[in-house]
Amino acid sequence: MKQRIETSLIHAGVRDGYGNKKGAVNVPMYLSSTFHQESMDEFGEYDYARSGNPTRDALETAVTELEGGVRAHAFSSGIAAVSAALMLLSQGDHIVMTEDVYGGTYRFVTKVLPRFGISHTFVDFTDLAAVEAAITPATKLLYMETPSNPTLGITDIRGVVALAKQHQCLTFLDNTFMTPLHQRPLELGVDVVIHSATKFLSGHSDIIAGLTVTADDKLGQELYFIQNSFGNILGVQDSFTLLQNIKTTDVRFSRSAESAQKIATFLTTNPLVEQVYYPGLASHPGYDIHQRQSTSGGAVLSFRLPNYAAAKALVEAMTIPVFAVSLGGVESILSYPAKMSHAAMEPEERAKRGITDGLLRFSVGLEHVDDLIADFAQALEIAAKA
Repeated sequence: MKQRIETSLIHAGVRDGYGNKKGAVNVPMYLSSTFHQESMDEFGEYDYARSGNPTRDALETAVTELEGGVRAHAFSSGIAAVSAALMLLSQGDHIVMTEDVYGGTYRFVTKVLPRFGISHTFVDFTDLAAVEAAITPATKLLYMETPSNPTLGITDIRGVVALAKQHQCLTFLDNTFMTPLHQRPLELGVDVVIHSATKFLSGHSDIIAGLTVTADDKLGQELYFIQNSFGNILGVQDSFTLLQNIKTTDVRFSRSAESAQKIATFLTTNPLVEQVYYPGLASHPGYDIHQRQSTSGGAVLSFRLPNYAAAKALVEAMTIPVFAVSLGGVESILSYPAKMSHAAMEPEERAKRGITDGLLRFSVGLEHVDDLIADFAQALEIAAKA
C-alpha cells in the first residue's frame, strides 16, 4: 500500500530492520569501522564503514523513499553532496547554472571545477529562453535551485527538464528549501536531487549533513563510486540523528511555513521594507509556477531594507531570532547573505543577483508567530531611525 509522505517520514528506513533483531523502534547505531568476514571466498554485505554502514544505509533508504528515487547517498555536508554530484562531470563539460545560487556552490563551480576543465555559465533560471540560449554543444548539466538562495527565485522545473531532454543534458536540483514534503523534483523529471540536510530535514541546528537522490540506478552507482573514492561520508551518529530528526519534518516545517506566510505579509505593509521575497505571496513573480510544483510557500523569506545601516540596526534590535549562518532550525535564524551565505561571491556578482547591502534572510522557526511579528515591528521602528 502506497503511503502518504507524512507517514513515510516516520517509518521509512526503520521498518527494513538493518540488522536489528530485537524489535527496537529505532535503527541501531553501528559504531564499527570494520566488519568481520566469515569466509575468504565470499565477503558479507559490509566490510569497511567508508564503503557502507547499516545505520547510514537505513538513512539512505529512508531518503530514497521520501524523494521517490532509486538510490540516495548521505554526505558529510551539503556542499559535499553538491561537490560529489558535480564530479559526475568530466573535462570539457559545461554547466548552465542558476545565477541565484548558494555561495558555497558558486565557489566550487567558479574556483575548483575550472581546474578540471569544467566550464560554466550563470543564467537567470526564471527565464527559460535565457537558459536555452546558454546551452552549448558542450553543456552536460542544467543546475537548478528553487526557491533559490537568498532571493527566493522560482524556476519552472518542468520547463527546464524539457530543455534538458531536448539537448541531452542532466538536471540537478537543490531541494533544501522545500524538502520532499513540499516539492518532489524527481517526479517532475529531475535526474538528481540534492539537500543540505543540515537545514529543514534535520531541523535542530545540531548536525551538518548532505544528501543526494538519483532517479536511476546508473547515476546512483556513479555517485556511490565518487563518494567511496573521496570518502566524504556522513558519520554513524549523525546518520542516526538525521534519521530521528526527519520524523518530525512535517510538524516542524508546516508550522514554520504557516508562520512565514504571516510574517511575509506583515513585512509587505512596513514602509521601510523595500521588497519582500517569498513565493507564498501572490505578488511574487514566480508565485503561479511555484504553486504548480510545490505545496507550500516554504519557511524562508528575504527582505530588502534601504541600506546597510538600516539592516545593521534591525539585526541588533531583534531579540528573538539568532543572528547566524544557516537556516531550517527550530529557532528562527536571521542572516546577512552578503557577509554570510554569499561571502564567497564577489561584490559585483552579488550586486547582479540582488544581494544588496540591505538584504536580510529570515528562516522562520517554531516560536509563536505573534511574538516574531511583534519583534519585527519594534526592530523596524528602530531601524527606520538609523
